[in-house]
Amino acid sequence: MKPVGNTISVCPVCFQEGKINKVEAQLIEDDRKIWMLKKCLTHGSFKELYFNDEEIYNKWMTHKVTGSPMAEIKTSLFNDSPLYATHLSQPMLVNLLVTNRDNLRNPDCSQNAWDSGYVYEPSIEQLNNLLLQVKTWSPVESYAVQIIGGEPTLRADLFDIIRNAKKFGYSHIQIQTNGIKLAEDTDYCQKFKDMGIDTIYLDFNGVTLQTNPLLTYHKKALENLRKVNLNVVLVPVLIGGKNDYESGKIVRFALDHLDVVRGIHFIPMTFYGKAMNINDEDRQRQRVTFIQMISPIEKEFTGMISRYDFYPIPLMDPLLQLLEMTTREPQVRFTAHPCCGASTLMYMKDGKPLPVARFLNVETILQFIHDNKKKKGPMLRLRILYAFTKNLDSFIVKEKAPPGFDLRQIVRETATMGPQYAMRDFNHKTLFIGTMLYQDVWNLDIDQIQRCVIHYITPEGIIPYCLYHGLGYDEKILRKYSMTIRDWEEKTGQHLVDDLRKDVT
Repeated sequence: MKPVGNTISVCPVCFQEGKINKVEAQLIEDDRKIWMLKKCLTHGSFKELYFNDEEIYNKWMTHKVTGSPMAEIKTSLFNDSPLYATHLSQPMLVNLLVTNRDNLRNPDCSQNAWDSGYVYEPSIEQLNNLLLQVKTWSPVESYAVQIIGGEPTLRADLFDIIRNAKKFGYSHIQIQTNGIKLAEDTDYCQKFKDMGIDTIYLDFNGVTLQTNPLLTYHKKALENLRKVNLNVVLVPVLIGGKNDYESGKIVRFALDHLDVVRGIHFIPMTFYGKAMNINDEDRQRQRVTFIQMISPIEKEFTGMISRYDFYPIPLMDPLLQLLEMTTREPQVRFTAHPCCGASTLMYMKDGKPLPVARFLNVETILQFIHDNKKKKGPMLRLRILYAFTKNLDSFIVKEKAPPGFDLRQIVRETATMGPQYAMRDFNHKTLFIGTMLYQDVWNLDIDQIQRCVIHYITPEGIIPYCLYHGLGYDEKILRKYSMTIRDWEEKTGQHLVDDLRKDVT
């Protein structure tokens, strides 16, 4: 075993007993994998897989950066002792939970109204206050919000929520949905388009009815969204032994629907809520790592897609630093921990996927940015733009680039017409593939959470994703700000059972 680093974690058994107990943890390399070792004085030692490819881990960690302190982001709630002093990343994306009602019974979710026994559904005024939280303090406004549930399409006032988000300055709005409403109502899809929704995040757990019982609805939803020209990102939750083996087929499905599907966001299973109660053997069997996710994709697209084509989130941060320096306008920084997630971009060339990183010389571009960040003096923006243009040829591997790809033209059009216009043709031939590697109490790493860039806006404040779910704050907040099903039904005149789609299994 070889030590890799030290961090702070929590004892999972103490947590199950209702106490958050910080413990020292060590990351070690063993059998070419990265493991977390930690010891609780009461419950003994724990060893949990942290990352199952040492080479990829080391490659990703070279991109580690540290953002600015964000005192406004909560590091603990409900009188718990903070796990760390100050958060080090601002939100790239905020999640807004608008209801925990659902039109399906989900036995794996303990926070939906059916299983919890209470309804969380803030009023429009309360949601407005939540949306304004980030806007009142963030040094750079968070422009991206994802509206989630439950099933958000159950809210009759959903379009009012979207309208207010736009009014408050959120320029990128996503809706996460199971897609049933979209499959049955093209006009509803058109209303989303007319309201300026950027992306539908579609729950999509597989390409067979065994792994995805909603597949027929999803195909119909894609037809309707295609008609209104609204982008879709497929969101598979991968569970070991259940659907992880279909990750390659999911990519194939997305490429076959490239005219409407713009990306895939894989979410490996994490163990919180009800999932905390499974035994160690089942947890280890169901846990999906990056390598388990990517291996079926590599087999499906032999030689065309590889684990080495993926780069961690902070890869983009040097570019944003350069933009901030040359434009003198603050940018939303990509300062997540490298192990939080990674992505790649596929370009369709002759009917086959080609990772953009294979014809864009990433390392040369990063070195250019590193060298030019040091520059100072007058006319800095023009001097850097000139240097960038002069070095364009070194940024491209010409023999691997797709026919017609002209970086010089893209740069010219970006300068004159803006990046959206310049990338119009390129974007319609590309597929984003990404993953977020969320944490739970078994593999929780304070160094990673401290850099979280996906946050929940809640009545208790702004909370990093893995604290919100991993430490059970989601359930505490929902209980505090909810009402019983009976009270909700009396207040609204509705019946929760009417939400349930009895014709959908």
